[in-house]
Amino acid sequence: MGELALSVKDLSVFYGEKEAVKKVSLDFERKQVTALIGPSGCGKSTFLRSLNRMNDLISGARITGEVWIEGQNILDPAVDVVLLRQQIGMVWQRPDPFHKSIYENIAFGPRYHGIRDKKKLDEIVEQSLRKAALWEETKDRLKQSALSLSGGQQQRLCIARSIAVEPRIILMDEPASALDPVSTAKIEELITELKRDYCIVIVTHNMHQAARISDKTAFFYMGKLIEHDDTQKIFTEPAEKQTDDYISGRFG
Repeated sequence: MGELALSVKDLSVFYGEKEAVKKVSLDFERKQVTALIGPSGCGKSTFLRSLNRMNDLISGARITGEVWIEGQNILDPAVDVVLLRQQIGMVWQRPDPFHKSIYENIAFGPRYHGIRDKKKLDEIVEQSLRKAALWEETKDRLKQSALSLSGGQQQRLCIARSIAVEPRIILMDEPASALDPVSTAKIEELITELKRDYCIVIVTHNMHQAARISDKTAFFYMGKLIEHDDTQKIFTEPAEKQTDDYISGRFG
């Protein structure tokens, strides 16, 4: 087993009385992609949002259990959520660039965390865009609005923005579901590249995508973690009948 990036113990998420995620325990390794799969409403996105305290923003949400990173339980009320989200980045389903220039989208986070030196910011912007396979397409238009980019480019910009603050972990909630097939292929290629440096957790409805890009797959159903194993094993010889039924298209 590789080095752990994140360890979840007995995590439950409640919206009012409804238990949306039920006592899930799951470990995530460094330099691996873990896909979270399951039918709509099964709790996988709610679980993902718990990993960097995004559910804090939802009225009536309550979380129990533990999420450990670097020896710290991030659900501890004393944790600085801003610093936490620097360590654990998030990429959403639809691209959400700031209404600023391409350059400012990337420089915003590092500047917020105290980097003021123009040369250093220039380096971070270039490196982040290179890592997101976007530098060649944007290097001559950094002052243009990020909204001038295509949907696929905007999503890669959002990935570049999240890596500019040097996170350890990147969470992705269906990052390609709003994109065309060509842009989707570029995002998948990018995820494969990025896992050399990051632990990546991705929610996807696309079975083929999960099979193509992930090392591990976790199958969620009705708020419970049903099965978690190597992706190849989950897709070829799952241990649980529910997993087999979902993967073979018998429900969901």
